[in-house]
Amino acid sequence: MKDRLFVTVILLLLLFFSQVFPLPLHADFLGDALNKGLPKLQGIIDLPQGSAAARGLDDSTIASGLKEALSLGTKNAVGLVSQLNGYMGNDAIKILLPDKIQRTAELLSKLGYQRQVDEFIQSMNRAAEQAAPNAASPFAAAIREMSIEDARKILAGNNRAATDYFQSKTTAQLYEAFKPAIAASMNQVGATRAYQAMLGRLPALSLVKPDSVDLDHYVTNKALNGLFQMIAEEETKIRTNPVARTTDLLKKVFAR
Repeated sequence: MKDRLFVTVILLLLLFFSQVFPLPLHADFLGDALNKGLPKLQGIIDLPQGSAAARGLDDSTIASGLKEALSLGTKNAVGLVSQLNGYMGNDAIKILLPDKIQRTAELLSKLGYQRQVDEFIQSMNRAAEQAAPNAASPFAAAIREMSIEDARKILAGNNRAATDYFQSKTTAQLYEAFKPAIAASMNQVGATRAYQAMLGRLPALSLVKPDSVDLDHYVTNKALNGLFQMIAEEETKIRTNPVARTTDLLKKVFAR
């Protein structure tokens, strides 16, 4: 009882000094304290806004809000990268040449084969765009399996906490889903042919052999990195921009 009274007094003092001096008192600290069984201070003081816990939202509401945010964010991200020029037209995630063949490509460009280099780069990005919809199923599974504890950690985390959660839970499954799709897309859009044709322009001078780079592996990893980057951008929008909270549940959970 004495410990509970002591902590309550400390919290009240913190609130008092935050009014006298402009000290940043983080609402999540108070919300966490309340959820650990300390006296319900809502009836004594007004908790600062900004924390779902401090506003009295229950675990079920928090989890539902996080799952809705994740569903919306991943859907938007997959939609963005899977459209034409989703990768190719976005300099932040555009798939560039593997480092291993960069010097050869530079030499080809100087000798007048820039078109072949550009065609190869475009074909890699087209393959990634076509494979992107395969992310939907692993993302949906990760959302279904998210626990209450996961949800609370994500909500209290930084602006890419949900993205980091997805990256830890889905990377292996996404790779398995993406690589066969990437391989099929690479053949369909002619990436492999473009690569071989590019290096074939200088068979004697090429610094690498056509089969020395695992293109399917390279494009798959780059495609996933770009996808997670777009998810992080969508997550930041939902956390920081009220306009991006398009449902009542999102507005409730992410209100500041």
